Amino acid sequence: MDRYKNFLAVFFIAFVFLGCENTPFLGTKAKQGKPKPPAAANVVAVVGNYYITSDDLDKEIENFNALVSSQGLEKNKIDTRDKKLNYLRNELVRKYILYQEALDRGLEKKDEVAKALERTKINLLVTELLREEIEKIDVSSKEVEDFYNQNKDLLKEPEQRKILEIVTNTQDEAKQVYIQLLNGVDFAALAKQYSKAKTAANGGDVGFMALELDPQKRIRFDKFYEVAFSPSLEAGGISSIFKGPEGYYIIKLESIKKSEPKALADIWDNIKSWLLFEKQQKAIAELANKLQGETKVEIYEEKVR
Repeated sequence: MDRYKNFLAVFFIAFVFLGCENTPFLGTKAKQGKPKPPAAANVVAVVGNYYITSDDLDKEIENFNALVSSQGLEKNKIDTRDKKLNYLRNELVRKYILYQEALDRGLEKKDEVAKALERTKINLLVTELLREEIEKIDVSSKEVEDFYNQNKDLLKEPEQRKILEIVTNTQDEAKQVYIQLLNGVDFAALAKQYSKAKTAANGGDVGFMALELDPQKRIRFDKFYEVAFSPSLEAGGISSIFKGPEGYYIIKLESIKKSEPKALADIWDNIKSWLLFEKQQKAIAELANKLQGETKVEIYEEKVR
């Protein structure tokens, strides 16, 4: 639902310069005579024929802060009472003064302005309709559990392998190291002594790796993945010598983290959010299709340029 709240906020921010409750496209004219204060409202200012309530001010500041945050200007946020009062005096009051002047001049009747206001009205009302519809939708615990149980195989963590490496300049050097490995010399000690890779200081420790199927996303060359994830290489096993871009490689498969389903508790929120989004999209599509079936629609494709 955050997606639609953000959508609504964008329109409010865009609309902030058009006034709050008494907007011309809603058909409200400037009041004449002595204005009456809104019922049970905390009025913080009166500007001509308009009252500004604390709720109006808070909404304006909320929208202003959202706008400056989206622009990376956190230092400009209104976050103290003094800044709030300054905004009320110097920005909001002035906006209402200018708004009244625009109405007095009948600017809301100008064709391009009226059309823009109508478009804004349409967007606001459609957004509010969608908000009302999706607020009715929820996802039960059983739905989350059922989805998890039905999709366990798709929710598995990929197998990860902890790899150690030794990289030498020549094949002869690699063979000498390999003989020592066969004689039981510690792999990490030999990596520190002979390897020219950056991992040498850490005993050749590459860390845990998952098999990346997309070659474009691999952090090592293809042959490295082929050897490291070979079915014949078991935990504790050492590969044969193979050539890579930086020299001759020997790797050791230190350990394997088997592929297992993620715990439901760890992905509960993600599953619920996904199911909620899916149900919301389905509900909106069903409503639109139902209304479209009840509404006469004519599209003149030949006139679209």
